[in-house]
Parts: sequence; structure tokens; C-alpha cells
Amino acid sequence: MSNSEERHHDRFVSHLTRNTIALILAGGRGSRLKNMTDWRAKPAVPFGGKFRIIDFPLSNCINSGIRKIGVLTQYKADSLIRHLQQGWGFMRGEFDEYVDIMPAQQRHGNDSWYKGTADAIYQNVDILRSRSPDHILVLAGDHIYKMDYGAMLADHVEQNADLTIGCLEVSLEEAKEFGVMHVDENRRVKAFVEKPENPPTMPGKDDRALASMGIYIFNADFLFEQLSKDGDTEGSTHDFGHDIIPSVIASHNVNAYPFLDLQSGVQSYWRDVGTIDAYWSANMELIGVEPDLNLYDNTWPIWTHQAQTPPAKFVFDDDDRRGEAIDSMVSGGCVISGSTIRHSLIFSNVRVNSYSTVTDSLLLPEVNIARHCRINKAIIEKGCQIPEGTVIGENREEDEKRFQVSTGGVVLVTPDMLGQKRHYVR
Repeated sequence: MSNSEERHHDRFVSHLTRNTIALILAGGRGSRLKNMTDWRAKPAVPFGGKFRIIDFPLSNCINSGIRKIGVLTQYKADSLIRHLQQGWGFMRGEFDEYVDIMPAQQRHGNDSWYKGTADAIYQNVDILRSRSPDHILVLAGDHIYKMDYGAMLADHVEQNADLTIGCLEVSLEEAKEFGVMHVDENRRVKAFVEKPENPPTMPGKDDRALASMGIYIFNADFLFEQLSKDGDTEGSTHDFGHDIIPSVIASHNVNAYPFLDLQSGVQSYWRDVGTIDAYWSANMELIGVEPDLNLYDNTWPIWTHQAQTPPAKFVFDDDDRRGEAIDSMVSGGCVISGSTIRHSLIFSNVRVNSYSTVTDSLLLPEVNIARHCRINKAIIEKGCQIPEGTVIGENREEDEKRFQVSTGGVVLVTPDMLGQKRHYVR
């Protein structure tokens, strides 16, 4: 591509992103995360030492040049709303930029909460119409990845699509947990099935399937028309995967957009952190020497709200107690006092006291580990005060008497489990 062609392409993409509204579906509880979502919505769950899960799709929007964003909230949204107000209030209204919080509007004779992914947008359709977008980008608020939505928008327009679906290559076994597309050689979607027992395979790859990422680009008028039809359809579950997408495949141009690295053509990083094991694994991956998700990439920063904290501190250097961290990430405001952190991720404002060891674990913000504790392969929830001499992660039978233990052996500890009556965790 010549310099002039590149500049033309950049202007083309920036025009598309300026006239796009992104809608982030952030209302779900995420019940597979067990007690971590007792008092907060899944998108508000902390991740990566200093972020929240929702910071990733929000940052993707900003870095892609999309600065008109609605966040559709519902389940126990206080923590999420406070985070958005504190960390995402930097948009400039005079430039028509915003991150708007959009709770259930209960319009169209509907006095209920959001009934499904499509209904969540339908309840806000009059607001969206008044803003006259060309395209609507629909995103899930609970996945970890970095993606340039501008490239997907450009492909959507170049393919003359009515709807484009972001997709991943997955194994046939993995595909059973996703919405799966059957496509032709031109990426035209011919069928869409939710969690199929026998997933359709990709052209030329009999052992792989194309799974939906829950990322959709609609031509705005087309979306409004389909939402209205779906709202009037008896028996509809008002869901994109179950209702909207299957109903338009035969009559409209539905395009699949593979989420690949633009330079190498290799599958890009994407994680669904919807279970305790998946959440623990995705966080632990960040500790690696060269993790697939690079948080140190200055060209694609992850934005967030963070408290103003002092640097992490490591104190004592005696033979029997030494403040140290090996193969770990330690966030601001932490004090590692005569204790050893090994292959763990420590969130903000954590204190680990003398003679304690923490291994293969996540300590969420404001945790205090007292002296002489041993913590192994655990997630310690925000605000937990671990009593002196506590041992976690060495005896599954004992752990199960007090805590939540995942299929993969990760021990989840919350204040309530410790008898510490902190009624909700922000």
C-alpha cells in the first residue's frame, strides 16, 4: 500500500469510527464465577492487577477511535457504575464523545428488566435513533482481548454487509460451548447455531469451527428494523444468537470476520474468563516472560481508574524472613513484609506479613495476609483478612469445608466465607 493509499484508508476508517456507536452489554451476573459475582456484575470483576474486565472492550473502543459508547447495565451495577464514573469520565461532550450508562428503560409497554441481548438494545432504540449513527457495534462486556474495531468496520463496509460477526477459530470440542457459524469460501454466513452437538466445520479445515465472539457490527437502520420485528415476535427470547441472527441469514448479507493478527495471520488473543478456573488461568498467564496478552504495549494501552497509591514495597532481608517476589506481578500500594511471593499476581493495596508464603495465587485489592500463612493456588477476594497461621490450598478436603474449590483445584476465598461480614465487594 502506497503512502497516499494508506492515508486514504486511514481517513476512510476514521470516518467509519466517528459515525459508530458502541454498545457494551454489561448487565449479566456471570454465575459461573460463583461468589465473585455475589455483589458485583461480571464486567466489574478485577483483572490483571489493576484493571476491571470491562476496561478491555472500553479501551479497544478508545484505541480504535470509537468514542461514542453506551454501557448497558442491570445486575448489581453499583460497583460497575462507580468504576465508569471514576475512570471513564474523561470524554469531551463538546466533541460528542461519551461513555453513557444505559439501564433498562422499560419502554414499548415493557415493564421488565432486559430480557435478552437484543431486548437490551431494543429498550434503548429511541435513544440510539436520535443520535443518527451509521453503524452499531455490539460488544460483550466480559471478555479479555485487544482488538482494532476499525479494521472490522472497514471490512464490514467493503463486504457490503448488513451484519458482521467477529469470530474465532476453535476446536470442534470447544465449539460446543459457542454460537457457531457455517460459512462459505467468501466468509458469507450460511447458518448460525448455538452450542451445537455437531458443529459445522470451516472451509478447508475439517477439525476447526468458527465460533462467535459476541461482537457484532450492524448497519444502524437494519438493526433498528430487526429489533422492532423481534420485539413483536411471539415466543422470541429476544437474543441475538438465538433469534436475530438466524432470522436474517437467508435474506441478508451476514459476514464473518476472523479475529486474526493483521501482520502474522495467527489467531489473536481472546479469553472468556467466565469460570473460576478460566479467570485464574488468564490472570496467571500475565506473569509469563512473554505472555500472549501484552499489558506493556504502549501502542494499545488499557485504560482504567486506579487509586493514587505509593510504589510497592518489600521489607526485611533477614535469613528467616525476607520480603521478596519471584516470577510475580505486584501492584501499587502493596507491602511485602518479610514474606515470599512466588508465581502470583498481587493487586493494589495488599499486605503480606512476615513468615508467610503465597504461591500460584491471586490476591485481589485490600487483602491482608497475617503472619505464618501458606496460600497456594487460590483467589483471595477483595478485602479478605486472612488470620495468622491459615493454610489454604494444601488439603482439598479441608478447603471444601470452608471455601469454594473449583474443578481445577483453585480455592476461592471471600470475606463471607471467613465470617467477615462485608456485605458486598465493590
